[in-house]
Amino acid sequence: MTSSVPQPSQFEEALMHKITWKLLPLLCLCFMAAFLDRVNVGFAREELVAELGMSNAVYGLGAGLFFIGYFLFEVPSNLILERVGARIWIARIMIVWGIVSACMMFVQSATSFYVLRFLLGAAEAGFFPGVIFYITQWFPAAYRSRTIAVFMSAAVLSGIVGGPLSGLLLQMDGMLGMQGYQWLFLIEAFPSIILGVIVFLYLPNGPGQARWLNDAERAWLRERFDDDLAQQGVAPQVPLLRALTDPRVLLLSLVYFLMVVSAYGLDFFMPTLLQQAFPDAAPLTIGWLAALPPLFALVVMVLYGRSSDRHGERRWHYAWAVWWAGAGLILASLPVPPLVAVIAMAIAVSGRWSSIAPFWGLSTAFLRGTAAAGAIALINSIGNLGGFAGPYVMGWLKDVTGTYEAGLRILAGAAFLSGALVMCVRRHAHEGIAHVAPGEPALPAAEPK
Repeated sequence: MTSSVPQPSQFEEALMHKITWKLLPLLCLCFMAAFLDRVNVGFAREELVAELGMSNAVYGLGAGLFFIGYFLFEVPSNLILERVGARIWIARIMIVWGIVSACMMFVQSATSFYVLRFLLGAAEAGFFPGVIFYITQWFPAAYRSRTIAVFMSAAVLSGIVGGPLSGLLLQMDGMLGMQGYQWLFLIEAFPSIILGVIVFLYLPNGPGQARWLNDAERAWLRERFDDDLAQQGVAPQVPLLRALTDPRVLLLSLVYFLMVVSAYGLDFFMPTLLQQAFPDAAPLTIGWLAALPPLFALVVMVLYGRSSDRHGERRWHYAWAVWWAGAGLILASLPVPPLVAVIAMAIAVSGRWSSIAPFWGLSTAFLRGTAAAGAIALINSIGNLGGFAGPYVMGWLKDVTGTYEAGLRILAGAAFLSGALVMCVRRHAHEGIAHVAPGEPALPAAEPK
């Protein structure tokens, strides 16, 4: 049986390949820098707590305050980007967050830690949705999901690169009278600032400003985008307010919140948990060990996402992923040998990242157009608050109980409940993409930011 989907022409394939290689490597590097600056406080935790006399609850609250700043300023930032253009605004975001991240080296108290983490979240707010908006100006609808998937993998790669790098920088403790964590914050801020300058000098606002596109290529893009809009226009639209109050949207917001609680609760404490499992290991060794779980996750999440697409199934794929993440967290909470602790974290991290693609496949299955955009923003905004709750719960329970066991089991419970609740999401006659209008692919997925 021959497919009814028209095959791309050589011109189309060549143009998409050209745009991909002109834009995506830079955008992926920017996302890697952003994610590194977001979570490197996890590697600095031991020194911060020892040097400044912080409690674990103070650290957990400060780590989570990033997401409050991010939550409050994400929408205003993206509205400004749409008005002034991606080149200037993305460059501004990166340079400012790089400066704020470098200022983390001056933390002297719990108050300054809180303020700088909040400002870092506010500074980075708008980067991820801004890049998603920018991608829609370059990639026709049929190419966006795969493009977003490649872009999202940069966050996982940052864990692979960031672990050994952070461990190496922490070994600079005492050089020029600076603590290891001060070197970490200072040096890891430079890529964001440098990349921000490159974005300002290199990144075109859109196809109309790209000197490396010719007139025929620009005309093809305009025609293709017009076709996409026409196809979306014939699909029935759900009013935005109705979409935002849809019980499925509200339930999915809770599902995503619980997943992010478990995900970031582990992310910010994983270096500490590894240090606990390997008490005599040097910071560089801990950094290399911390790179193993995301390296494993990078392989698993790609294969798992393909499985979800191949079977056209979302709910069970999401549930099994968060359930195996929960199982990894339970295993990590037990008194197991050090090697088993690393395996447990690899299981948890791979489950966390593998759940993202089927979740957003499900979330975009019953809405489209403006309603889908608004619903995705609501789900993502509520979900991001889990990045505040998870680290705080871990730190607070460590102070109360003296161990991380209770915190890890709470995170596991959040993951198990998330998987159970997603099974309650009502669906129509078929799973997944069957509810997208003909010719209209699902909207690109978003990640816990």
